[in-house]
Order: sequence, then C-alpha cells, then structure tokens
Amino acid sequence: VDYSTSGVYKDTLQSTQGCDSVIILNLTVLPEVVGTEESAIICYGESYKWRGVDYSTSGVYKDTLQSTQGCDSIVTLNLTVLPEVVGTEESATICYGETYTWRGVDYSVSGVYKDTLQTDKGCDSIVAFNLTVLPEVVGTEENATICYGESYKWQGVDYFASGVYKDTLQSAHGCDSIVTLNLTVLPEVVGT
Repeated sequence: VDYSTSGVYKDTLQSTQGCDSVIILNLTVLPEVVGTEESAIICYGESYKWRGVDYSTSGVYKDTLQSTQGCDSIVTLNLTVLPEVVGTEESATICYGETYTWRGVDYSVSGVYKDTLQTDKGCDSIVAFNLTVLPEVVGTEENATICYGESYKWQGVDYFASGVYKDTLQSAHGCDSIVTLNLTVLPEVVGT
C-alpha cells in the first residue's frame, strides 16, 4: 500500500506457525517546502547575479535547494531586461566666431559632444551632438585711386571722397564676410 499522509499504520501478519505479528508504521510527511520567488529588473547591457550566476537575458530561472530534512525546494527568479535605450543625435552648423548652446553649455569648436541621460526606469541613454564650425570667411581688401571729380563704383554705390569703406556680405552658408575699400582721391590739379 502507498501512503502519502502522516499517520500510524498497522498491519497484522501471521507467522508460519499461525501466530499473529503486528507491525506498526509511524509515518511523518514533512510539510511542503515552498521556495521563494523573486523578481528583478535591469537595464539593457547589465547583468544580474543570482545564486552565483550572472544573467543578462529576460526569463524565468529556477534553482533547486534542499531543506535540512533533505527535501527539495524550488526557488525562482523572474528577470526582466529593459529594452536598449537608443539616444538621439543632433547636428548644428555655425559660423566661425559664433557659439552654440547645447544642454546648457556653449560650444564654439567643431566636434562630437555626448551627454548621458537617465530614462524614467534609471537606464542610461547617450545623446550626441555633432557641431560643425565653418571656417573663418576672410573678406577682401581693395585699393583704388581716382582723380579729383571722378567717382568710384563699389558694391553698387558711387564714392567721391577718400576713405576706408566697409561692407558686410554673406557667404553661401550665411556667415558674415567684411570687404574693405581703401579709396584715395588725388587732389585737384589746378592748371596755370
């Protein structure tokens, strides 16, 4: 007979001479050992150490332990790995001599700048900023000499007097370029 509950069980047997023999079974069924179940959440790229093993993939992991009486106990880990957080990449182009403010910091040199943010779950997200600083646009300088009474047309304007004249132009990228005219008007020549 199979027994699965605690109790005292008796059976009467007869010897070959016809005498009764009583055997008694005192059966103790130990209580069920309920294993623990734990849950953990980690960020993509991290690992979680559980029972001496590193886990880095979402899943349900089990381990079998033995109680002091030698009974099995199953412990379970429910591991959730959050999806990878892909950061953004921004780009900007500025003229030489300007600055660009990104995430509260002023930048004036070409380069790739990075910042680490945290998601609401505490995982890192890298954002990148690619700054291009256009080269300095060096304006031209022009020298001209005219006779008294003549005019000199420069940048669409007629000039009659000696002086240094400047005009601001924009390059194809929208950056300023200063052009200069050094105009000399020769003195009036009075004949005799």
